[in-house]
Amino acid sequence: MNSRYAGYLLCALAMIGVCSTVVVSKSIAAGLPPFSATALRFAIAFPVFVLVMRWRRVRWPRLDRRDTLLVIAQAGAGSVGYTVLLISGMKLASAADAGVIAGTLPAVSALVAVLALGERPAPALIGAIALATVGVLACTVHIDDLTAPHAASSLIGNALVFAAIVCEALFILLNRKLRTPVAALPLSALMCGIGFAVAIVPACFEKPWNIPFDATVLAGVAGVIYYALVPTVAGFVFWYAGAARISGAQAGLMTALVPVSAVGLAAAVLHEPVSAAQLAGVACVLGAVLLATVGQMRMVRSAA
Repeated sequence: MNSRYAGYLLCALAMIGVCSTVVVSKSIAAGLPPFSATALRFAIAFPVFVLVMRWRRVRWPRLDRRDTLLVIAQAGAGSVGYTVLLISGMKLASAADAGVIAGTLPAVSALVAVLALGERPAPALIGAIALATVGVLACTVHIDDLTAPHAASSLIGNALVFAAIVCEALFILLNRKLRTPVAALPLSALMCGIGFAVAIVPACFEKPWNIPFDATVLAGVAGVIYYALVPTVAGFVFWYAGAARISGAQAGLMTALVPVSAVGLAAAVLHEPVSAAQLAGVACVLGAVLLATVGQMRMVRSAA
């Protein structure tokens, strides 16, 4: 297979794995408290990453005090915050809505960089942010359903999922602030190790050992194992193996698969109905990803 096509395939598999977390978080949320599930996810993934590091003979990075604090903040926001908020949100939100919201990450990351770093956004990024906003509103605010009993809880769930995406955007922003660049593999291992240390204390307050073990809990544990091994570890391997074969902009385009795959999985696995508003949201988010990627490509060309 052509190296470039292999890169597209590997990145696509990584993104499909990422969007599957939205679907599997439904079963996790039903069976386990959010911090307990988060701690278990990192307890499973961390030793796997350590073994991969030893196999590839990758050393731990040496960080000064400032970068150490930034890495801890990254783990708190992008690892623990993202996972806890996503699982909490999936108790109330539909998987299709959450998938559309998750697809706004490139636009949300650009907006966070503008607000936090004072960067001047290119017209393409402004358009991406606007389209992503319209996409979220399209799938979140259903005028006919505002008076329905489930409307308030659905809005809260969508808000929690969006907060998870903001946490992931903060992770990206904090990574740009590191003085010492950290390679992807040790950074992923650090995020899992620190994430476990951060999540385990609130997890103890949830007292998961008191939860009666039944089929729902079993499904939740199975969901966490899948989350830890497939999207977290295998997703890392696929993404960076694929990204090594194509350009950063081309890899960024593959994030467009997140809303499409999430809506498709929600329909196929959870048998959720897909509304016209959700399809409109997907279309807007796809446009946002395209514009954000075009903006990135133009910035790279200008810098060159």
